[in-house]
Amino acid sequence: MRIEILDTTLRDGAQAERVVFSIEDKIKIIRALDKMGVDFIEAGNPGASPKDAKLFEFARDNIALENSRLAAFGMTCRAGAKAEEDAQLLALAACGAGVVSLVGKACAFQVREVLRVPLEENLRMVSDSIRFLTEKGIRVFFDAEHFFDGFARDEEYAMDVLAAALKAGAERLILCDTNGGTLPETTQSVVEKVCSRFGNVVGIHTHNDSGLATACTMFAVRGGAVQVQGTINGYGERCGNANLCTVIPNLALKMGYDVLLSGNLTALSGTARFVADIANLQMDEKTPYVGDSAFAHKAGMHIDGVMKNPATFEHVLPEDVGNHRRYLLSEQSGRGALMLKLKQIAPDIDRDSPEVANIVNMLKKLEADGYAFEDADASLELRILGALGRRREFFRVIDFNVVCRKPEDEKNSQAYVKIGVGNQVEITADEGNGPVDALDRALKKALLRFYPLLGGVRLVDLKVRVVEDRGTESSVRFMMESTDGKRVWSTVGYSSNIIEASFIALSDSIEYLLMLES
Repeated sequence: MRIEILDTTLRDGAQAERVVFSIEDKIKIIRALDKMGVDFIEAGNPGASPKDAKLFEFARDNIALENSRLAAFGMTCRAGAKAEEDAQLLALAACGAGVVSLVGKACAFQVREVLRVPLEENLRMVSDSIRFLTEKGIRVFFDAEHFFDGFARDEEYAMDVLAAALKAGAERLILCDTNGGTLPETTQSVVEKVCSRFGNVVGIHTHNDSGLATACTMFAVRGGAVQVQGTINGYGERCGNANLCTVIPNLALKMGYDVLLSGNLTALSGTARFVADIANLQMDEKTPYVGDSAFAHKAGMHIDGVMKNPATFEHVLPEDVGNHRRYLLSEQSGRGALMLKLKQIAPDIDRDSPEVANIVNMLKKLEADGYAFEDADASLELRILGALGRRREFFRVIDFNVVCRKPEDEKNSQAYVKIGVGNQVEITADEGNGPVDALDRALKKALLRFYPLLGGVRLVDLKVRVVEDRGTESSVRFMMESTDGKRVWSTVGYSSNIIEASFIALSDSIEYLLMLES
């Protein structure tokens, strides 16, 4: 059985705090979702947003989707107004989308308290609005807003709203847990009742205010829902929506449903990270299936088990969702994890080689000093190559200096850097918003004429941790994450001087990319 996927990242997900998508952003995400193979992409509300109206106008003539259908979002006509005269409905009809998600009240309490119209008038608004669109050949998915709360308060009226929508021509009845407070068992029970009356036309749209959006979606499918709605990475208003990056693999790998296109599940992790990057939000690496920590193993016993058979400590293969397995080197992981790392970067080294003992001792000393490499794979690889005498010198830092002043504007720090590349020496300076930014700019500026590819590198995240608490004399660990737009890597620096710690991590970040590209 196939379960339809409607992605509303560009509409409901855009209502998340700190998320703003430009038209160009939306176009990029539409193409990525189409490539992944979701059935429907709810791209925005052309009747309420001029930006979305321009998007649909552009899409009509310039975006040829291969796997997905573009859907517009809108609301039923206003109270007392004729559907054929409602400006928003006219915009929906003219936008060129062959599918419209139309939201209407399905809760008597909401009709009385928010719309403040008679219950019969709300039924008329739902019926006339859907009929107006379907008579123009547009497919309508009716989003029954506050349905679960409405069902609990007045089951008969909630069902009457669905009956009116279906009679008017709605293709799908989407049951919305708008406040996100329904429990999974209740979700399944209600969906079963709706399906028993109306048939296989039910969809589910959940919010995560109780932390149960994904669970409620799964239970809704068990109850008979044939369409699920959600967002990439769970973006959405308040606590977010059902996370499609968890829902989709659960449906496919755990419940055996047909979703996306055959083989396209492997695009999931890359799409999740791509959308996070466009949204300018830090990826939650603890996210099931697609996070960087989803298949990361640290304990020695776990690593040993996974090496023998991945099923010992993994519920699915990371490759099935486009992710990868990681072994975290630490004092807990043992020699087995080190050998797996060496297999990747120095396959000629065997377990009994004297170099292995030297590397183990080096890592133990560095960790005793204050380093931590489990979240800094790039720095770890550079240190191992250094211990093996295989670390290539792309540049050497001869000197650097940072000056900070009272922060009256964004450029409150200046950095001077002197580096050597081969037999050439480059001295340069730059300014930035804080000492780390100034150092980053100065170092890249000095190296750009030797390595132009560094122009595409940017900092994604940084963290500073006190390792040895001695007040203002404390030693610190500086962790940073960098990207060149194609991949992400992490580095670490440690020192009692916070500027030096940051500079070590910055230098490692640049050196690692140069190593990858050499």
